[in-house]
Amino acid sequence: MAISHEAEQERARKMVDHLFRREAGRIAATLTRILGPGQLDLVDDIVQDALVQALRVWPYRGLPDNPRAWLIKVARNRALDRLRRSSTLRDKEEDLKKWISQSRGEAGQPRESRFVEELSDDQLAMIFICCHPELPPASRVALTLKTVCGFSVPEIARALLSAQPTVAQRLVRAKRMIKRKKLPFQVPPPADLAQRLDSVLEAVYLLFNEGYAAHSGEALVRRDLTGEALRLISLLSAHPLTSKPQVHALAALLCLHASRLPAREEDGQIVLLADQERSRWDRRLIEQGSRHLGQAMRAQALSRYHLQAAIAACHVAAPGYAQTDWKKILDLYDALIEIQPSPIFRLNRAVALAFVEGVEAGLESLLEIEDNPALRDYYLLPATLADLHRRAGRGREAARFYRRALQCPCSGPERRFLERKLKQVEGASSRS
Repeated sequence: MAISHEAEQERARKMVDHLFRREAGRIAATLTRILGPGQLDLVDDIVQDALVQALRVWPYRGLPDNPRAWLIKVARNRALDRLRRSSTLRDKEEDLKKWISQSRGEAGQPRESRFVEELSDDQLAMIFICCHPELPPASRVALTLKTVCGFSVPEIARALLSAQPTVAQRLVRAKRMIKRKKLPFQVPPPADLAQRLDSVLEAVYLLFNEGYAAHSGEALVRRDLTGEALRLISLLSAHPLTSKPQVHALAALLCLHASRLPAREEDGQIVLLADQERSRWDRRLIEQGSRHLGQAMRAQALSRYHLQAAIAACHVAAPGYAQTDWKKILDLYDALIEIQPSPIFRLNRAVALAFVEGVEAGLESLLEIEDNPALRDYYLLPATLADLHRRAGRGREAARFYRRALQCPCSGPERRFLERKLKQVEGASSRS
């Protein structure tokens, strides 16, 4: 019996984690629409209360028939309790009752589609609030992760490699600014959309990047982050107001990168692109990415997401690593750097250049960014230098750069990969 109870508790805990990650943003978005963006702290409290209540009740009473509706009902009741104690919010009660009435119709009844549509609209408006240009850039991703994706402060701190107090302060300041400036809960009008959309896409891009290559911990990939980024970009690309070419370009980029995830790790070890079993790539995501790339081509001007997606498309189109069209990839990186001269893009260009013109050309181009402060702790710079020296037959130089890479922050699988490569080049050097 004890084992059965523990198993039920574990099942309930997993269900709470799963559902809460999916539903917290939706509940928070709708509550924010009803209560107003100035009540984000109250909304956070209500959503957290619903989670805590689920953790208390479900392990003992079992999972409800409709866990999602259960969470919405608890959140609604918590909100009503708080509103009845607040004279300034009492007029919101009817809107809350309407919300719970709508949510009851979601199990296959006619009003379901309209309710789901409203939830999508609310989430979209919430994303635009979190990424409002009035907010500092560093706060936008943190607020998006907290309010739209349901992440805790420690999870955000880990994702952004920031201290928890720093993240907490950013969130507090962002919420205060939203309240003080009375930022509206809405998708911006078309005239303001372009500027706001850039900020939203940047947040989604950073969210995916952090998930695709976790900077710490034992996981190479944070699938909760990549999954959230894919969900958000899907929401943006499907909505008539935000279905823009640059949105589809980013959707293409994320789908094409995510398609390679099943082959990117094996038994806790990194599997490099050159060694990946391409049959394990997710064909459904490749097809989705290709469709988005086609829709992105309606653009009058190419964004950096267009060019990055085109590079990703080159990789998935190659039947094998040896057949990769590095010349085309090099041309795309040249165009990309014209738009955004990021040192990370320059690093990636050097890799392509080494395949096109040889490793010495790649090494020479890296001299331009070797002392860039933005790459001081970026392990992929010394790791790339190490690999190019290894390919040039200079084992001792390769070992020196692998050691330097190991001094940079990286995840457990990345560290083990670097240690393995260091051992290989040291072994080869000792035999020569």
